[in-house]
Amino acid sequence: MPPAAKRPRRYDPAKTRTAVHAQFGHVRDAVRTLGPEQLALPTRLGDWTVRDLVAHLGMVLRALSRLVELPEPAKADGSLAAWPAAIAAEAPDIAGFARRLAEEHPDPDAYLAAAEERFTADLAAHPGTRLLATSGGALTLDDYLVTRTVELVVHTDDLNAAVPGLDVPLDRQALAACTRLLADALAAKAPGGATEVRIPPYAVVQCVAGPRHTRGTPPNVVETDPLTWIRLATGRLTWQEALAQAKVSASGERADLSALLPLLA
Repeated sequence: MPPAAKRPRRYDPAKTRTAVHAQFGHVRDAVRTLGPEQLALPTRLGDWTVRDLVAHLGMVLRALSRLVELPEPAKADGSLAAWPAAIAAEAPDIAGFARRLAEEHPDPDAYLAAAEERFTADLAAHPGTRLLATSGGALTLDDYLVTRTVELVVHTDDLNAAVPGLDVPLDRQALAACTRLLADALAAKAPGGATEVRIPPYAVVQCVAGPRHTRGTPPNVVETDPLTWIRLATGRLTWQEALAQAKVSASGERADLSALLPLLA
């Protein structure tokens, strides 16, 4: 008899909303300190400048307004674990839109302030159960906000990488939600129980087809820290680089995840 399907992970809606606001607040505080030379710096995202990246960070919240204006789907048929793979095809369009927004809004702080104000109004106007037609299928508003933690954490890290000495903090709850969603996406991409992936203190998932362990230490174990995991899952760091830098430990013949990564680029 096949193992029972794992129940989707549940997230506390109040904590998720607080995390999104907190992380966006950290971004806004940092952007206020950036001058024209810093905004013109290159990033690790192709030909994006820091100004383009800031425009995209505003899009992370602005996207909710677009979704609530669409007709509400009849039923929830999406899943958070499937969301990273579903949005991969949108990357080229997102890049172009971010550059246009950067050109249209020369004052980054005012742009982010307007995005946050509209986002807050949308949250007040719609219940968490409201279904949204996202690229990953129909998700509740509460679940969709979990995807906002992924976008904010990943691109905050991009911002830190682009601007020397910036060091924008990562909200603990946002980091936890981002880590867990990407870990679940790995388990969805490679279902099984042969390999255990540990990302303390936030997530442990089993994945990869093969013999399933039932007790004691699993034969195949991968362990890393949350930020390294996020960089691996989003293509900011390769598996080989992480191993060479001793940022990930992997033991067992099924502990090589290189063929499964990245999950979201």
